[in-house]
Amino acid sequence: MRRRFVLWMLLGMTALSPGCTLWREKKVVNNWADATGGEGLERSFWKDVKDKNWTELERHVASNYVAFTPEEGRMDRATMLQHLQGARLDDFSLGDFQVELNTNTLVVTYSISMSGSFAGRPLPTQPVRMMTVWQQQKAGWLAIAHTVIGPEAK
Repeated sequence: MRRRFVLWMLLGMTALSPGCTLWREKKVVNNWADATGGEGLERSFWKDVKDKNWTELERHVASNYVAFTPEEGRMDRATMLQHLQGARLDDFSLGDFQVELNTNTLVVTYSISMSGSFAGRPLPTQPVRMMTVWQQQKAGWLAIAHTVIGPEAK
C-alpha cells in the first residue's frame, strides 16, 4: 500500500512540474556583453544601428574594417559607419544563421529582413543575405569584414 502511495505521489508531482514557472524565460541578447556567438554579435550590431547607438557600434568595428555592397562597392570603416547613419531602421529580423569558428575568428552568414528607409527610399522587402567576419581581440569581438551578398535566392 505504501509503495502505491509513493508511486502516485511521484506521478502527481511529475504531472504538475511542467506547468511550474520556477525558471524564467531565457532572455534574448540585448547588448554586446551578453553576446556569446555569431548570432548574438549580429543581433547586437543591428540593434545598435536601429537605436542609432553609433558610439557603441564603433567600438565593435575594427580600424581596418572592410565592407562591400553591390550598390556602394568597397567601403572602409569610416565610409561604412557614415553609410549606416543614413539608414532609418524601424525593425529587423535575422535568421538562417551559419557560423564557422576558426580559432579566434567567426564567419557568420545569415538572412536579414528589414523595414525602414535609406536615403529616403524604402529598404528592400525581401530578405537579404549577408556575411560578417568577427575576430576576437583584447577589446572583445570586432567586425573586420562585411559583405551584402544580395537578395535570398527563391
